[in-house]
Amino acid sequence: MGITNVIQTSWGICGMDVFDILGPVMVGPSSSHTAGAVRIGLVTRALLGQRPKKADITLVGSFAKTGRGHGTDKGIVAGLLGMQPEDMEIPDSFERAEEEGLKFNIKAGSGKNAHPNTAVIDVEGEGGRRLSVQASSTGGGRIMVNMIDGIEVNCTCEMPTLIVHNLDLPGHVSHVTGLLTRCGINIANMSLYRDRRGGSAVMAIETDEPLPREIVSEIEKEEGIIKVTYINPEDM
Repeated sequence: MGITNVIQTSWGICGMDVFDILGPVMVGPSSSHTAGAVRIGLVTRALLGQRPKKADITLVGSFAKTGRGHGTDKGIVAGLLGMQPEDMEIPDSFERAEEEGLKFNIKAGSGKNAHPNTAVIDVEGEGGRRLSVQASSTGGGRIMVNMIDGIEVNCTCEMPTLIVHNLDLPGHVSHVTGLLTRCGINIANMSLYRDRRGGSAVMAIETDEPLPREIVSEIEKEEGIIKVTYINPEDM
């Protein structure tokens, strides 16, 4: 019997596994402030869909108070560069950013309804795409993306995740979910958000299987769709 099975037998009622106790493989003193910070940067890079060239990073709450000592600042920059939490070069991420032409600014500030361990990243890619992400580190290297471009989303991006920005008009939800159904894609979780009636809306859809690129392209062609972002955790 493996160590995970032993733990699940002893504490199965708590739903714990070895990851919950030991935390992730990582570089840095804190899973929430370092590994989580790297993952926030990684997910932001994936959401942008381009190599970042400029980033304004705002640290909120505990991130702002103790982030420098825990390597939060270097962790976020490392993630934006595509480093993983276990990368030994994370402490040198500022130097790597200079070498790769990533300009960044880090400051303390506030975020809307922010978790204590939160970063707000306004990023621009080499292709000109811009994105604003608010994400929090929830412990053990896990994160929650709270807002994208000012609209609440609340997704972990631990599963294949499709995020669709669209005008708040009838038909968009049924079109997207119908397309996924016809392609045999099972929806694990789905959340809908909007800034106001008839304004801008966001669908955050987590699926059991990775999405073929053709599906993403088909959704992008639909009238009223503003932006489509897809994250496959296996590609990060």
